[in-house]
Amino acid sequence: MKINSNQPPKAKKIPKALEIHGDVRVDDYYWLNERDNQDVLDYLKAENDYTELNLAHTKTFQEKLFNEMKSRIKEDDTSVPYKLNGYWYITRFEKGKDYPIYTRKKETLEADEELLFDCNEMAKGLSYFKLGSISVSPDNTLAAFSIDEVSRRQYVIKVKNLVTGEVYEPQIKNTTGSVSWANDNKTLFYTKRDEKTLRAHKIFRHELHTDASQDVEVYHEEDDTFNTFVYKTKSRKYLVIGSSSTLTSEYRILNANTPQENFKVFNKRERGVEYAIAHYNDSFYIITNGDGASNFKLQKTSENTTSKAYWQDLIPHRKDVLLEDIEIFKDYLVLSERSNGLNKLRILSWDGAEDYYIPFESETYTAYTGNNPDFDSDVLRYSYNALTTPTSIIDYNFKTKTKTIKKEQVVLGTNFNKDNYASERIWATARDGKQIPISLVYKKDLKSPEGNPLLLYGYGSYGSTIDPYFSSIRLSLLDRGFIFAIAHVRGGEYLGRDWYEQGKLLQKKNTFSDFIDCSKHVISKGYTTKGHLYAYGGSAGGLLMGVVINENPELYNGVIAAVPFVDVVTTMLDESIPLTTGEFDEWGNPKEKTYYEYMKSYSPYENVTAQKYPNLLVTTGLHDSQVQYWEPAKWVAKLRELKSDTNLLLLHTDMDSGHGGASGRFESLKEVALEYVFLLDLEGISV
Repeated sequence: MKINSNQPPKAKKIPKALEIHGDVRVDDYYWLNERDNQDVLDYLKAENDYTELNLAHTKTFQEKLFNEMKSRIKEDDTSVPYKLNGYWYITRFEKGKDYPIYTRKKETLEADEELLFDCNEMAKGLSYFKLGSISVSPDNTLAAFSIDEVSRRQYVIKVKNLVTGEVYEPQIKNTTGSVSWANDNKTLFYTKRDEKTLRAHKIFRHELHTDASQDVEVYHEEDDTFNTFVYKTKSRKYLVIGSSSTLTSEYRILNANTPQENFKVFNKRERGVEYAIAHYNDSFYIITNGDGASNFKLQKTSENTTSKAYWQDLIPHRKDVLLEDIEIFKDYLVLSERSNGLNKLRILSWDGAEDYYIPFESETYTAYTGNNPDFDSDVLRYSYNALTTPTSIIDYNFKTKTKTIKKEQVVLGTNFNKDNYASERIWATARDGKQIPISLVYKKDLKSPEGNPLLLYGYGSYGSTIDPYFSSIRLSLLDRGFIFAIAHVRGGEYLGRDWYEQGKLLQKKNTFSDFIDCSKHVISKGYTTKGHLYAYGGSAGGLLMGVVINENPELYNGVIAAVPFVDVVTTMLDESIPLTTGEFDEWGNPKEKTYYEYMKSYSPYENVTAQKYPNLLVTTGLHDSQVQYWEPAKWVAKLRELKSDTNLLLLHTDMDSGHGGASGRFESLKEVALEYVFLLDLEGISV
């Protein structure tokens, strides 16, 4: 397929009629879902060539941006060590190498270093590599680990003898990558994926030195709207099998000393009731939204009486505070809360004498608990960063109430000073009167009263909250005059659980209208001007991008849609596609006419029209397991057919990766450089 800059690739049209509820949709580009069809691969390659051709004049700039972003990152970096079961565990990077090196030291940090895994050696000769997880046996002699060499999140599990270095056969294929050891040091549990849908649906028990074909299935999650997983409690006493859908949870528990016995149900699933469990001493602690506790509450029960009838309130439900997580210590309980959109860490002593919050001063920050594997510790480890402040790993001492910064993210280069940047939180009024928060960051001396180019980011699905976070990579935009903003639209949980409920199912359109209203707000308030507003969203955020450019294309000069979920109706009707059945509670099941019609009314692919669209960069990965590559490919083909402008429409497919993009510490920066140069070039910025 030959191309030139004036003649973009043109996908052939093969009409396919899709009928349900008496409604017929004709999809001319349905054939693009044939991953092994050479015509499909040729089309994707032609689109890549077209993108490269149109951005050829920016190649030197892309290289400059890549090197600039890379130069801010400390290459020879080391994590803050944490101690678990007698060993200090450390992850480090070496200069010039893309992948982490995992090591440990026995008892003290002065002990000799033991090499666990050098991912640089493991990744040699591979176009993609990811080490999924490492689980060390209770006696510290074995490590179960998982690797993905395709980027489809189908991990192979292996076991390494940490004394001899031998890697045991057999290999356990098609797993989620997570492994949990029983206390006998020879039995492990893992989760299998369905070969076609990739749904995590079965838990198996494996005995060391036996063939994987002999592994015993201990649980099968037969409800195809649920996924299942297995883990070990922090107390190391229980193995736990979890089953979860968007709205419902269920757990099964087994004493880790008796792995051959059967798991027992902790509390039977109830539609619409979510709960999570943590074990300490002789009790379980339960975070749940049961009994109308929409923002969740904390309950407690004996390990011998786990059904809901025995649960007792410890922290009651609060209408204005979302309980997100807990961390249990011998003398203290730590609550991770969210109030008015802000992260809060609340410290309570078990004796009732203390109840206070760790103070944070900004309105545009992120704080969350880190790795705290020891119940007996007097120290809470947590992370803090803000839009203007690099990440710090902090140890907070409960007894002395002092903070020790264990590590501050280093931003290399001579020109970074956090005091040169400003952040703020503003509120846009949505069309239904709701106040939508927007977090912004910019370089002080480049903030213009006449407005700046502004990149507005949005997601707004699954209750996933995009907190305002620091990025050294983002400095390449800020230092060139861009304002970066996050629209905390409905569909996330920034303002509590109700904020999520208002942006899903038959209220999903609130997510889209919120983003549009935020876009209009930053223009009306002078942060930017018409013609200089840009938008970015990935995955479900890519759906957001697709909708807003169908509805208000005139607002944006350029839009980046990364791995976008844009063919909502067809995907949600195909239960063989990974993730579909598990997401009916998020989007609705289009086999029901009400949801079908609502979904069809906003799905970006269905609603492409003959109108002008902004400049558009669309990215995807051939092996994406979350959003299949053909969704953005079909969308771009239809946009090319119908749009009435001469603006850029570029599709870039990574032929080696999936949903998370390229592997390797720095390889992904090349993708960011491509995205940034797209924006900067539209602004006429080339240095």
